[in-house]
Amino acid sequence: MKQHTLSRLLEDQAAKRAVALATDMDSGDQTLVYLNDADGPDGSNAQVLAAARQAIQDDRSKVYDLSGRRIFIETFNPPLRMLIVGAVHIAQPLSRMAAVAGYDVTVIDPRGSFATEERFPGIALNSEWPDDGMRGLNPDRRTAVVTLTHDPKLDDPGLEIALKSDAFYIGSLGSRKTHAGRVERFTSAGFTDTEIGRIHAPVGLNIGSISPAEIAVSILAQITEVLHRNIEAREAA
Repeated sequence: MKQHTLSRLLEDQAAKRAVALATDMDSGDQTLVYLNDADGPDGSNAQVLAAARQAIQDDRSKVYDLSGRRIFIETFNPPLRMLIVGAVHIAQPLSRMAAVAGYDVTVIDPRGSFATEERFPGIALNSEWPDDGMRGLNPDRRTAVVTLTHDPKLDDPGLEIALKSDAFYIGSLGSRKTHAGRVERFTSAGFTDTEIGRIHAPVGLNIGSISPAEIAVSILAQITEVLHRNIEAREAA
């Protein structure tokens, strides 16, 4: 790898920018590719760009056969993110488990007595109101959003921003009765059935969870399932 390519790649990683390195396995030529790159005027690199973009989206490195050229595309994505609204008991084990699983975790809660470093050591804390905090963090297609306060005044503002984003997963704590009320509120606010249907509620896989740690396991398991199901669906398309 040439020095200027390595330097730029390291800069991209430090800035948490998604990038792919396309290497022609015959010539050794290498090119960095970004999701928003435009093809050249002659369209000669269209296949490489399309394959690299797909690899970035799927977060998978592989060798592609592109019109007789073997191109190895290696992805360098920023960490997956998890934005948790509510510094409650379930958020404590969930944030730790998610961090171990490779997520960049942020807990959003304006209640200073809940969101403390003592309760969430090593986890990023955001003390803004959930909609402001969520808007500033800008959930994208590599972001999971989980609301846990069980209080519409806190959960709903965060969910509204999440539903307008590309977050790959949105989940909210609460019983079926609680979620029915949530659906009514969001319908009245102008959200469509399809948009509201993105919310996984009651949150988590139904594994009989009781304790906060068990509920956290069910939530992370469901997020993992959705993440990989989405990748499989794109590959099959």
